[in-house]
Amino acid sequence: MTKTILASATKELVIGFEQPFCVIGERINPTGRKKLATEMKQGNMETVKADVIAQVEAGAHMLDVNAGIPLADEPQILADTINLVQSITDLPLCIDSSIIDALEKGLSVYKGRALLNSVTGEDESLERVLPLVKKYDCAVVAISNDETGISQDPNVRYAVAKKIVERAQDYGIKPQDVVVDPLVMPVGAINIAGRKALDLIHRLRNELKVNTTCGASNVSFGLPNRNGINASFLSMAIGAGMTSAIMNPCHEKEMELIRGADVIAGQDPDCTRWIKRYREPVAENESRGARAGRQRARRRG
Repeated sequence: MTKTILASATKELVIGFEQPFCVIGERINPTGRKKLATEMKQGNMETVKADVIAQVEAGAHMLDVNAGIPLADEPQILADTINLVQSITDLPLCIDSSIIDALEKGLSVYKGRALLNSVTGEDESLERVLPLVKKYDCAVVAISNDETGISQDPNVRYAVAKKIVERAQDYGIKPQDVVVDPLVMPVGAINIAGRKALDLIHRLRNELKVNTTCGASNVSFGLPNRNGINASFLSMAIGAGMTSAIMNPCHEKEMELIRGADVIAGQDPDCTRWIKRYREPVAENESRGARAGRQRARRRG
């Protein structure tokens, strides 16, 4: 079975078909967050620290780190942020940038085996990013678009993903170290985008046999009650074979859905994690029998 092995200096994480769903926390990203962008540019990392702690406490398995700030020294800010995050948590990191120099700077300071975000099917991207993946022995997110843009045809996106996996092998990078992003489009703009993404996720798992990820909140862009749409999509995507997502772990509705999916898929042995998280605690001086009776009464009501 396909296993993508990632690690911090002290902790290993496996993304795979027979593993619990991997939640990659998205909050350390200044895109659309003016206050955070200003702070990071000025070297103020207080919000970053708070976001790290909140995501770890919410149950993230990995954290995405992005420092995409216009007119700033992104490579250095990204490296500084990675160093800070590594000092706070032992969760593995996803190093996220569209700038090659920033990716390499981030990899140079990272302690462990990172997930690099990302490479596309464009020849220039493949020729610049894949050597970094090989040099630093990391895994990489493969985004299913190329020089022609983002196709609305899932067959074209599958072909782009296949091209990336095959080109990676030319560099000695194994398919299990390529985590494909099928590109989930907003259903508010393209009503069948969700259905197409699910079909593509199924093909990527069963035909190309790779792990998959996505920016989960993309699907709900422009719609009200976005968390409800995101949770519904995640449930169906997990059923289709998706193995990880870049998302906000502080949204409890979505995290509850993922924990429940792990139970149903048999990835939470004896429901241990679910019970630990949701079992109602015994009140002081209350017997377990009394608690059980109270729970039965509530169910009858």
